Amino acid sequence: MLRSNALPHASKFVNEIRHYASQAINQMLQLQHTEICADPPSRGLVLGVYADEDDKKDTGILTPAGWKYNIQRTGGRMIEILRMSGPMPKRGEARLLFAQETEKIPYYSAVAIVGLGKECLGYNPYEIIDEQKETIRRSVAKACMDLALLNTDRIEVESCGHAESAAEGAGLGVWAYQELRRKKDRIAVPTIDLYTTKDEICDIEGFRIGLQKASAQNLTRQLQEMPANILTPTAFAQNVVEVLCKSGVNVEVKVEGWAESQVMNAFLSVGKASCEPPIFLELSYYGTSANERPIVLIGQGITYDCGGLCLKRKEKLYVMRGDMTGAAVVVAACRAIAALRLPVNIRGLIPLCENVMGCNSFRSGDTVKCMNGKHIKVQGTDHEDVLVLADTLLYAQNFCPKCIVDIGTTSWSMHHTLGEAACGVFTNSEILWQQIKHASMHTGDRVWRLPLWNYYTTQVTSGMSADVQNFGIGRGGKPCKAAAFLREFVPCGQWMHIEASNVMTTKGTCFEYLRAGMAGRPTRTLIEFIAQTICRDTAPKFPAKEK
Repeated sequence: MLRSNALPHASKFVNEIRHYASQAINQMLQLQHTEICADPPSRGLVLGVYADEDDKKDTGILTPAGWKYNIQRTGGRMIEILRMSGPMPKRGEARLLFAQETEKIPYYSAVAIVGLGKECLGYNPYEIIDEQKETIRRSVAKACMDLALLNTDRIEVESCGHAESAAEGAGLGVWAYQELRRKKDRIAVPTIDLYTTKDEICDIEGFRIGLQKASAQNLTRQLQEMPANILTPTAFAQNVVEVLCKSGVNVEVKVEGWAESQVMNAFLSVGKASCEPPIFLELSYYGTSANERPIVLIGQGITYDCGGLCLKRKEKLYVMRGDMTGAAVVVAACRAIAALRLPVNIRGLIPLCENVMGCNSFRSGDTVKCMNGKHIKVQGTDHEDVLVLADTLLYAQNFCPKCIVDIGTTSWSMHHTLGEAACGVFTNSEILWQQIKHASMHTGDRVWRLPLWNYYTTQVTSGMSADVQNFGIGRGGKPCKAAAFLREFVPCGQWMHIEASNVMTTKGTCFEYLRAGMAGRPTRTLIEFIAQTICRDTAPKFPAKEK
């Protein structure tokens, strides 16, 4: 009885509370609407703060640009609110503050304060990375991604000490592959610009270079993400023509008959099972005298790889649309090199085909003859990557190159070796290794050198029935054996193989500036490597000791 009588009174009381609360909330909203513009933030600003991550009581020091904004626009209010909101943001973190400016309608309705760590960050010889630049990328990317969720139309980013890295982080962070989604379901992609003040010297050129590098890596990611039924070898060639011809890069599309005339039997054997004809692309960029020897870039272009008759496992099949990572990296790098007008000659070679099952599939145990007369025994059709690269390496000798750099995804075992931390590098030149190492230190997209010993050469050449085997004998060392196989088709000159299978995809947790999916690596490192080949004294500098 008591419970039944109490229920009507309780419900009546709750209704009165709701009615009063709704009136109070409406009054608050009306008051806020009259004082501050209630529209969603259309402009965002990213500023930095230095603080010791190990000291939670560190009150932080704003960057020069941040301090000027704090004094001139907020009257010192921003730093006070930042300190009251908790410990300073750490590296890779951002804290959003709203309506900080003293004006009734603020110019920047949302301000993101990013953690930059200690002021003394720089080159770390143990990590082989410039920690300051990587911190800027990670933190700025996190801030831009948070601001983009607020449907911000435009984001201005301060240099945070290095304008190029800030632009890279912002450009990479806001990008997402959304071409196949309805427009209403797409994530907003804001415009990125450099934040400057009247009295400040700004590095506009560095910011532009950073945006170009980020745009190049995003192009790689876009090509990688496109489904294999849409991005066939023919469609890939059409996309390359549209993208590069506007940039001043010449594109020659060569068909199956041309490959037959060049005796590219290894390349043709991989693609003969598919109804999509194989295509060979030749890219040319002349940034200096035509008499200057070019750098030859080779990109593996298998637009889908099921493994042929040696079918891959289903978890691999899902991402094998990205087996053309090398080709995408070369295309994006050529566009960036042309946009930056680097004084270097580039020749890009891209063999395009599909490795699928069919009535005409090449088989384990088959033997093919290459243009240099060597016979290759096919031990497994799921190791076809080295076959398409072998013929292309031989063809590259026709251009008398300064050096040859090939990028491929030849061994899934790299996932167990290096994870997402770095690409594997195999080279016969100490000079090329030092240049690519220094380039990766600047970009944060690191590389690691793996052995190219005669031990592995013996394992791929010891078969009695053919000169070379595409898999080799013995257990383990699969990436090294793949590189040793490729070296058999580089008769002379400086050569480097970049193994990118382990960095083809990312889970979205290792690098704040890359969403989960295809990663687009190592595009920025390759661009920086080519830029450093035309510069002197590119070795990293250690901080000068105080006297």
